[in-house]
Order: sequence, then C-alpha cells, then structure tokens
Amino acid sequence: MTMPSRLPHPADALVLARIPAPVRERAMAVRLMVFDVDGVLTDGSLYFGEHGEMFKRFNALDGHGLRLLMEGGFKVALMTGRSGPVVDRRAAELGISEVLQGVRDKGAALAELAQRQGIQLDQTGYMGDDIIDLPAMQRAGFAASVSTAPAYVAQAAHWVSTLPGGGGAVRECCDLLLAAQGRLGAFLTSPTVLTGPGAIQ
Repeated sequence: MTMPSRLPHPADALVLARIPAPVRERAMAVRLMVFDVDGVLTDGSLYFGEHGEMFKRFNALDGHGLRLLMEGGFKVALMTGRSGPVVDRRAAELGISEVLQGVRDKGAALAELAQRQGIQLDQTGYMGDDIIDLPAMQRAGFAASVSTAPAYVAQAAHWVSTLPGGGGAVRECCDLLLAAQGRLGAFLTSPTVLTGPGAIQ
C-alpha cells in the first residue's frame, strides 16, 4: 500500500501555482544561488556624492528573502562587475560571505565558485539582468532574470520575475526557490523564523 504524498503548504502551492513544471524542476535542484547586484538587488541607479562617494538603494524585502534562502539551507553569493564597499557592507549585514566584485567573466567565475563549494553547475542558479550576466545564466542550471532586463537578456532565462530589479524581484526568486523545495511554508509555522547571524532585512 502506497502512502499518499504530502500536500504542499498553501504558501508553497500559491507561489508555484503559475510556475511551469520544467522551471519548478530546475528550481528544485538548486543548492547555490548567485545574484548580480546592479539592476537585480538594486534598480540599477548609481548615486554619487560631491566627494565621489557612491550610494545604492537596496530593498528590505529582497534582503529578507536572501536571509530566508540561507536559513532554508541554500548557499548564496553576490557577483558584480563593479567594485565598491557598499556591496561588501550590504552582504556583511545579511551574513553573505561569498561576494565576488570586479568580475568580467561571470560564466567562468560561476564555474569556479561552484567547484570551490563542491556543487555541480546544474545545481547552481544565477539571476542577472544584462549582457555581462549571459555567460553565467547560460551555464547555471537555473537562470533567472528581472522584468526590467532587456528582452534579449530575459529570453535567456528559465524564469523572469514579475517585479523589477531592486523592487522585490530577488524576493520573488527566493520565494520560488524555497517553495519549489517545500521550504517556504515552514517559515510561516516556525516560532523562530530566523536564527542565523545578520540583519533580518
């Protein structure tokens, strides 16, 4: 006699309701998720002060999603073609230790990171929004993009967010990954939602 399969938590089912099965399968395999910064974790705007200091605007929902992803057992990394202390500070605040800045060949960098972590490329995910991200998106098992990306970049993704970069796109991706692996609903029933180091948002 076969036991009935466990029904997904309503939160998981809600997130996955409009996600095609092939995308869910790719998301189920992800162990390492890598995010671009400008245009993905931010809206792509760069603010410069009169003394040359640079400012970026991050979204608290995205930050919370990244924390949930790590608490859910995923490895998370940031990868950007630019360099600056702002990204390091945000990553440290969230407890993200893998931060790759000034990267020109993101495909090679993704492969090297996965090898260092002992993870197969088909178990990696990458979320990007521009031409420089395409090599990594093409090598990742799960490629994601944002609604504000150029069409020729978005078409290379397995999944595209409905929300814009810097405006909840990363949280939407995090929720999808957690739901695909049956882990999102647990955060709604756990008395201690976040236990690891770093800011909640």
